[in-house]
Amino acid sequence: MSTRRVVITGLGAITPIGNTVEEFWNGLVEGKNGAGLITKFDTEGFATKFACEVKNFNVEEYISKKEAKRMDLYAQFAVASSTMAMEDANFNLESVDLERFGVIYGSGIGGMQTFENQTKNYMNGGPRRISPFFIPMMISDIAAGQISIKYGLKGANYATTSACATSTHAIADAFFMIQRGSADAIVSGGAEASITPMAIGGFNSARAISTWNDRPTEASRPFDKDRNGFVMGEGAGTLILEELEHAKKRGAKIYGEIIGAGLTGDAYHVTAPAPEGEGAYRSMREALRDGGIKPEEVDYINAHGTSTNLNDLNETKAIKKLFGEHAYKVAISSTKSMTGHLLGATGAIESIACILAIQDSVVPPTINLDVPDPECDLNYTPKVAIEKNIDYAITNTFGFGGHNSTLLFKKYSA
Repeated sequence: MSTRRVVITGLGAITPIGNTVEEFWNGLVEGKNGAGLITKFDTEGFATKFACEVKNFNVEEYISKKEAKRMDLYAQFAVASSTMAMEDANFNLESVDLERFGVIYGSGIGGMQTFENQTKNYMNGGPRRISPFFIPMMISDIAAGQISIKYGLKGANYATTSACATSTHAIADAFFMIQRGSADAIVSGGAEASITPMAIGGFNSARAISTWNDRPTEASRPFDKDRNGFVMGEGAGTLILEELEHAKKRGAKIYGEIIGAGLTGDAYHVTAPAPEGEGAYRSMREALRDGGIKPEEVDYINAHGTSTNLNDLNETKAIKKLFGEHAYKVAISSTKSMTGHLLGATGAIESIACILAIQDSVVPPTINLDVPDPECDLNYTPKVAIEKNIDYAITNTFGFGGHNSTLLFKKYSA
């Protein structure tokens, strides 16, 4: 079995701070805030009335109105960001082996809005009111299917679903598959569109999301002592992963290289992280082992940093345990302070942030970090971006159910 180098040759993003990769990245560097009052439904009676919504999204720039009507919003986001990424990668699909070109694309929740709408139809008019497109619009694998159909990609085609670690797992799977020689290129990432009454109400009941309705733009504040829950986001991120020689042969632009992935389970609790960040520590450790580098070689960590008390504290402890004294030297930031938490899409969006941080030698900030939690005392890049040479960067994602995933990216050199 051969081990092959895997590079990133295309990017696409739909986010609360921009609907292109350029807008998203510029927004991160500038410290743009994506939070505001919810416009998608009437929030009367809800404990939380704000979120990080995608703004000014026009699906007809990517697919027809008829096609859009048969897709949940999460799948629309997925197809849109994947269209961007495929155009960015600039494939001539007539000259590549489509049987070795796959799609591994996830969603933590899937078609939540479709499920809610069709439940209303059933309650108001019985089973005959349920749309024939209900099931294929709702299921969390259909985004992968839609991307595959659009481009005729006949390689591995499936979805990952592991809560907030969903798209990180999708990218890890794509990396492993190309690395071992089972594919030449894979469209990978994740999408989510769960700013809906049931999702907001459910996370409120779980006391997971912030209720700072009087100051929504200040609510996502990872590592700050006053943090009181995450802020819901939505959108999609897509990466094109490709075997290095395959990319070079067609003259592809190369953004960076992925060299390691760490996947672990807490085996502890359905929502709370393992004490002391034990699972997160092992996830990071395994990614570095897989990539063959030492902890002190890591220049930037895109933290999971959700703005919840347990996550931020335990992730900090995990970083300290693995990195030792280097924990105080490595640059860290939580871009969720700007985008909110995109759930199943978060890993892909934050992978893009890592890749562009390496490319541009810039660490995006953690905004709203006014008074750090005394137990969260690392360098979280407060308030403003900094310039820094970055050769290696990792991104962490940790999901309900104890799912942990870390990806390791490297500056590309021939």
